[in-house]
Amino acid sequence: MFSQTVEYALRAVAHLADRSPEARTTGQIARATKVPAPYLSKVLQGLKRAGIVRSQRGVGGGIALVKRPEELTVLEVVNAVDPICRITTCPLGLASHGERLCPLHRRLDDALAGVEDAFRRTTMAEVLAEPTESVPLCDFPAGRGGAPAREPAPA
Repeated sequence: MFSQTVEYALRAVAHLADRSPEARTTGQIARATKVPAPYLSKVLQGLKRAGIVRSQRGVGGGIALVKRPEELTVLEVVNAVDPICRITTCPLGLASHGERLCPLHRRLDDALAGVEDAFRRTTMAEVLAEPTESVPLCDFPAGRGGAPAREPAPA
């Protein structure tokens, strides 16, 4: 349902949210989230353009969230890299559908509206706080889903 870019953006933001306000290098994020570094760089550029992350070069620099995880919604992350496209006209361009969506496309748009609303109401902090037994898509500190401990900060 969502693109690989959205998946990678959510992984990167989850990783940064878990370590907020600490900055991480692109390499650290790539290793922790299992995202190829070249692809991650493009994803991070989109997140930066949207004002979700900031970057600082040099010693002590890296990528960090602009907002606190409690203020950042899943919808903001999704829309930053691959916006949810609601259905406003017949995707098939059928003139017989006129100004209104046919019953099928109306239901599909209603489903998209539900996803959009759920993502709008869900913060990254809530996602990270939810107890789970599943293995996360990125490495979190020990104690969260049995994931390995944090990677040490660069010296």
